[in-house]
Amino acid sequence: MKDFIEYIKQRRSIYKISDQIPINEKNLYDIIENSLKYTPSSFNSQSSRIVLLQGKEHKKLWDIVIKNIRPLTDKENILGVEEKISNFSNGYGTILFYEDQNTIQNLQKKYEKYNKEFPNWSMQTTGILQFIIWTALYDLNIGASIQHYNPIIDNDVEKTWSISPKWKLTAQMPFGTIIGQTNEKSFLPIKSRIKYIK
Repeated sequence: MKDFIEYIKQRRSIYKISDQIPINEKNLYDIIENSLKYTPSSFNSQSSRIVLLQGKEHKKLWDIVIKNIRPLTDKENILGVEEKISNFSNGYGTILFYEDQNTIQNLQKKYEKYNKEFPNWSMQTTGILQFIIWTALYDLNIGASIQHYNPIIDNDVEKTWSISPKWKLTAQMPFGTIIGQTNEKSFLPIKSRIKYIK
């Protein structure tokens, strides 16, 4: 088994993906469900929610994105934007990540001293969950990336799949078998980003 740090080093944003995956549906669901179940959250709030879109429902999402992004994009850039979104649509599915605002608001009432912090902690929770799933998929040769077309797609997504208005969309993760790698990642000098204090 690979060292955990090696998994972290190898994970990348993958944009060129196919509509197949090398695992069965049950294995996919197990990865997503266990990631959701065991992701840490402030006060064990378990505020994260997931909607998994597959097949035509997955493609429908990226049609919604195109419809909403087109009026906001300059003519000289639209072809590149549409090509990028087409790559996502070509994938196997998309995971929609949400944070339940009811959960957060109840905690704000219960623990007033931390009132302002719960939305921040909620964003940390969704980020951890996204990273866990992303890394687990990558190890199985399933490429993914994190996209943020919220909030411009929020209303259409909510109506199309009857999502609770109390669920706040935080990210979209298109995924599928890897058919094209990304460029090598560059890094800032690590010593400029960390302090060791003894």
